[in-house]
Amino acid sequence: MLAINLFNGLVYGALLIVMCSGLALIYGLRRVVNFAHGSLYMMGAYLGYTISTQSNFWVALLAAPAVMALVGVLLDRYCFRLLQDREPLTVVLVTFGLLLIIEDLVVSVWGKSNLSVPAPELLNFSLELFGAQLPAYRIAVIFVGAAVALGLSLWLRYSKAGLFVRAASTDPVTTSMQGVNTDRLSAAVVGLGTALAGLAGVVAAPFLSLSPSMSADVIIDSFVVVVIGGLGSLAGAFIAAMVLGMVQAIGAVYLPDAAVLLPFVLMIAILIWKPSGLAGSRT
Repeated sequence: MLAINLFNGLVYGALLIVMCSGLALIYGLRRVVNFAHGSLYMMGAYLGYTISTQSNFWVALLAAPAVMALVGVLLDRYCFRLLQDREPLTVVLVTFGLLLIIEDLVVSVWGKSNLSVPAPELLNFSLELFGAQLPAYRIAVIFVGAAVALGLSLWLRYSKAGLFVRAASTDPVTTSMQGVNTDRLSAAVVGLGTALAGLAGVVAAPFLSLSPSMSADVIIDSFVVVVIGGLGSLAGAFIAAMVLGMVQAIGAVYLPDAAVLLPFVLMIAILIWKPSGLAGSRT
């Protein structure tokens, strides 16, 4: 039982990596705490459901994030760009209102009933590992999380665009003075972050039921991960996502009555020990 729960914790941690990468990217460049990120994840899942019913899961895996990237560019142009210099309370109210709008849109288009997406036929089998039957699709989710983490790390470290992103997240004014179009760069990063939220939604659809409340189920854990890892830190988000997944898995076995509280206990402990988060900067 413990091995199965640890495996499920690893799967959930990988899903949180994909989800929280976008949240950390958007905050790192726009300095906007996007409370609507969970609703973007939900929209990606529902788009994936519609596309998969019309074609197949693999098309949805590519098309839904692409559509969400366009949504992210529009959100940056008409929302996040206007919010980056506003007071935190204003940002919270606007992004929370955006969350409500997207949830109402989803209910209007897809209804309130729970929906499900079948796992792709190619991965619809189980593997025996450590004496337990583990679904191949969930193993694939772990690889998706690892691929996103590795890809983003290499992109930020070795590409010219990644250099600009790191510079703009540290000092956008100086970066702009060096000739970098920070508004265009921010739009691309917000588009990428929103696409990752959509990708997380599509990936989650075959093993989590789709409902208008699914955004609330993941956004709290996502913010816990980002706070523990350090606001705007991708490396911290990667570590915190896996730690949170393992903590929830172990808690479900040994402390089932308190498992829901464990992420918050962990967050409080980390913030007391290091207020900037695991990989956050004190500045």
